[in-house]
Amino acid sequence: MLYDRYLRQYAAVFSRTDRNMWNYEDGCVLIGLSALYRATGEEVFRDTIQRFIDRYIDDTGAIRCYDQKEYNLDYIPTGRVLFELYDRTGNPKYRTAIETLEDQLRHQPRTASGSFWHKGIYPNQVWLDGLYMGLPYYVTYERKFGDGSRLDDVMLQFRNARAHLYDPKTGLYYHAWDESRQAFWADKETGLSPNIWLRALGWYLMALADIYDLFPEERAEDRRELAALWKEGIDGILRWQDRDSGLFYQLPALPNVHGNYLETSGSLMVAYSLLKGARLGVLSDETYRRSGEQVLMGIALRKFTISNGQVSLNGICKGAGLGPAGNLRRKGTVEYYLSEDVVADEQKGVGVCMMAYAEYLLARKADALAKDFPRVEIFTKEYDPIMPGDEKFIAFEARRRAEAAAR
Repeated sequence: MLYDRYLRQYAAVFSRTDRNMWNYEDGCVLIGLSALYRATGEEVFRDTIQRFIDRYIDDTGAIRCYDQKEYNLDYIPTGRVLFELYDRTGNPKYRTAIETLEDQLRHQPRTASGSFWHKGIYPNQVWLDGLYMGLPYYVTYERKFGDGSRLDDVMLQFRNARAHLYDPKTGLYYHAWDESRQAFWADKETGLSPNIWLRALGWYLMALADIYDLFPEERAEDRRELAALWKEGIDGILRWQDRDSGLFYQLPALPNVHGNYLETSGSLMVAYSLLKGARLGVLSDETYRRSGEQVLMGIALRKFTISNGQVSLNGICKGAGLGPAGNLRRKGTVEYYLSEDVVADEQKGVGVCMMAYAEYLLARKADALAKDFPRVEIFTKEYDPIMPGDEKFIAFEARRRAEAAAR
């Protein structure tokens, strides 16, 4: 009931909200609404997407508040719902907007090794976030309107991430890599950022989940490679799952650092990837599904609150990044990641909550939920005797008086 009621109310408020920004945060909610529509078939979710998008796409297909010259990968994921709108309505304005975003990717600056820059203001930098921001859209476009040849480019970008960002000691990935080693935050030998950030890992694991699903069956070798990367990434993050709560820390490899906290959005991203991997058969062992369900249970028990009739989803890191040049505060230190605001009901956290909950609904519909979770116990002890004169009552009272005297 909690997830369902909260997400429905959030969708209703979202449908009336306009921040006058074309941004990936709202895009997360749109992708989440799309997932809920596919899981439930309820048109309210689909209609909310169209109302929101139509505030930004005019009749000519121009995108309000969008500037291609920024070459910002964060502008791309909102466009993923345009494919569904175009398929359903045939309205050419959606196809025009699709081509606008695709044109950005065609001209997006790249590192010498072939990966997209994260943004124009981040030269030569590959951020783990960018794999989710750009590549699912890229693959969807190629599947619908291309000849499939550029799927090789997608695989290259995953291989580059594995080669340059993976840390075999922890089984995790660093947040970012500067190929030029010139960014103030970059290690001068490796080009890596100083720390491993949960939400960056979450973006990566969701990218693998979505792109594996999008890749055609005939590219079996690529799908096997994606599945191996996906399983490796999941096995890496599960080493750091908090046993008590089922959640993950903002800095997952440093759970004991003072001020570190269990972060909501990244934990839900891992849950989404786990549950989708279980559904698609990539993460076939029952422990993966159980770990995903444990995240959802932990969020419900620890991160939702209610006050005066208002339910809130708490514990969401508002944002974290590296640079750009001149913004020396965003330098990737432990202190930096733990200094960013922690907020409630922010779009990234709620959007991925929708995605993870949609996967839960699909599993429930298929009778595929973990059979041994959660564990419960039944109370089996005797109740205290209450009848005066009963031998058990007399013995019980004598024992209680003796214990009180001993204290």
